[in-house]
Amino acid sequence: MNISEKIGVAVPRILLPDKEIDHTRWAVIACDQFTSQPSYWERVNEFVGDAPSTLRMILPEVYLNNPDVQDRIQATQDAMRSYLRSGFLAAQDGFVLVERQHSNQTQTGLMVALDLETYDYNQGSQTLIRATEGTILDRLPPRMQVRRGAPLELPHILVLYDDPQFKVLGEVLEAKERLPLCYDFELMFGSGHLQGRLVSEPALVNSVFSGLSALIEPSAYAEKYQLPADTPPLLFAMGDGNHSLATAKAIWEELKPTVGMDHPARYALVEIVNLHDPAIKFEAIHRVLFNARPDFLQQLERAFASHIRINPVSSFEELSDAVLSQKADEQKIGCVSGAGLVLIEFTKPPHNLPAGSLQEYLDAFLNSHPETRIDYVHGDETVQELGSQPRNIGFFLPPISKHTFFKTVILDGALPRKTFSMGHAKDKRFYMECRCISC
Repeated sequence: MNISEKIGVAVPRILLPDKEIDHTRWAVIACDQFTSQPSYWERVNEFVGDAPSTLRMILPEVYLNNPDVQDRIQATQDAMRSYLRSGFLAAQDGFVLVERQHSNQTQTGLMVALDLETYDYNQGSQTLIRATEGTILDRLPPRMQVRRGAPLELPHILVLYDDPQFKVLGEVLEAKERLPLCYDFELMFGSGHLQGRLVSEPALVNSVFSGLSALIEPSAYAEKYQLPADTPPLLFAMGDGNHSLATAKAIWEELKPTVGMDHPARYALVEIVNLHDPAIKFEAIHRVLFNARPDFLQQLERAFASHIRINPVSSFEELSDAVLSQKADEQKIGCVSGAGLVLIEFTKPPHNLPAGSLQEYLDAFLNSHPETRIDYVHGDETVQELGSQPRNIGFFLPPISKHTFFKTVILDGALPRKTFSMGHAKDKRFYMECRCISC
């Protein structure tokens, strides 16, 4: 087994629009953003106009339930074929070093091809690449329709690796200024700046392979995470786009019996990013119950019996301080309702994370109380505002720590649904690069 096979990474052939194309109109944000705001996508459509754009090759998920969804899917694949015939997509063999400036920070990643044979999104997976949240199988069929028969893939997938010493990209970054510039432009609607450089020099490619391989060297891996020496290694953990990578895997499993192992659909183009990149910030995803029973907290307390403490607090500041300053062996969650603020503490939690302990109870509660609805929200002010409205209850959760992220996935598997988010909607990945998967 060569090093590429060992780490499940290959050098892709990437297609990029030539410099005559308006890159600001070409690149659009991930299709799973602004799903409740069709006005955003209408604005994008108006801005793009007739210019070549990745907008024409994707299906924004805001339209997934539209009656014309089949026509939209067909239009995306027709656009792909038209763009391939046009000749303005140039092929480059190599990685692409991506620098994305947003929110006053620069996030650095690398476009690579990941081997889908080393990925399994099912719970309990022990593969090199693993899901970090439960994959909802019902969400795959419409995405599979978009990919099935498409000649190109356009990724918004962001995959994390755990490199606290920043060795994987060390030599690449030292050589950055001499690397050929692929693109350098402002993204639409104030979403930052995007720059990409081609990494094709054999020595630099090999340095990336070697750096990734070192992360799963058996003795070092076992020592790093305090695990038995024969523990199957986790090299890549999903950051964004879990269902997109799961879709690529499902389509590959469909194709594999008829096309064999040497086929471009075996791989998926993704951006890999160091978990310890300063621009990668894990943000908590809070919960709000709508039309909740007035005795919800009493039911919660009865369900956990002697393994829970619920105490009132006088201000939201006090509540957030208690949640955000909790120790590793504590599980505290803030609760906001019209009746006031309380701090919930699980003294014998059923899950390794506060979000998991709460979500397990909420799922059971919602199943038996169909009149109550849940939403997942971002931001302190949002959970405070919504939770305090009549018959609502908001739950303020702590973010997961970068330092325990990989070990938690290794030990517990996929995290509970909606455990973490990486950045705000406008900071999510934009489509830029393409890759042939059936051409």
